[in-house]
Amino acid sequence: MLHQTRGRITRDNGAAIDALKKRAAEWEVPLTQEAKGFCFHVWNSKATLYPDETGVTIEISSPEQRLLQTLQGSLTELFEECLLCPKWDEVAEGALAPGMSLMQVASITKRSPGFTRVRLEGHDTERFGEGCSYHFRLLIPRKGRPPCWPRIAASGRTVWPEGDDALHRPVYTTVAYGQNWLEFDIFEHAGSPTSAWLAEDPVGRTIGIIGPGGGGCPESRNLFLFGDETAVPAIIRILQEAPGDVRAFIRASREDLCELAADHRVSTVDDLIPALEAFNLVDGAYVWFAGHADHARAARACLTARGMQKRDFTAAAYWN
Repeated sequence: MLHQTRGRITRDNGAAIDALKKRAAEWEVPLTQEAKGFCFHVWNSKATLYPDETGVTIEISSPEQRLLQTLQGSLTELFEECLLCPKWDEVAEGALAPGMSLMQVASITKRSPGFTRVRLEGHDTERFGEGCSYHFRLLIPRKGRPPCWPRIAASGRTVWPEGDDALHRPVYTTVAYGQNWLEFDIFEHAGSPTSAWLAEDPVGRTIGIIGPGGGGCPESRNLFLFGDETAVPAIIRILQEAPGDVRAFIRASREDLCELAADHRVSTVDDLIPALEAFNLVDGAYVWFAGHADHARAARACLTARGMQKRDFTAAAYWN
């Protein structure tokens, strides 16, 4: 089923087209000119702008309602920055933010000195399954405040609670899932709001999740993974799903490797960047790196210096 909606901007079509061109360049998404308009594809969805003498018509289509609403909100925000206000044929005003679900904390299990596994139960968890993006945002209300969830405004944008009602919104990786449940691992450390939330024993509480988003399993058949403790959950998923040869280099204690400690494809390293500089880079390889923001920047510089093209690696900042 294809979900669709239309919008209309009734002035200054040139500014709308220019804004879309700029955003497409920022997202590194090709913008193609068709017979009567400009089209780009993102998030498995399509947006087309048709300029005319009195403004511009916007058409959006997507196989998923949440992706349609996400793109609708992003375009609304983009055009409002240019003082252009699209009027949409349909807006799910008052609905929870696109891709958001309310879940109940079902259990908390200590897996290692550093990792705790959390199981959530709720509806529509199939969207976090194999072949999908791995990541989601955990939405934790402030202690002592009733939850105030993000919702879709009349404009099509998502409005997030602010001030005393602002949510803590860390990103986590789905490590296991099934019908109406999913699990993720939290790496605990001092000063973490999520670690403080865990210490409150939140079993039975309702929290929000929004997603999935971000990356999934790279499709390369010759894959090299580098990451610190925070990357272990994503590496677990990739090692489960990767179709070809995989090697993983992880900076973590053996206790915090959990099930990866017995995986012959996994090695521990003392420092990720020297390991990245020293490994044997073979033709056709894809490199996946995740860790501290400073290390991610260093990884991008290292791999570029080694001759890798941007399409052949990922270097993600998981924390800073």
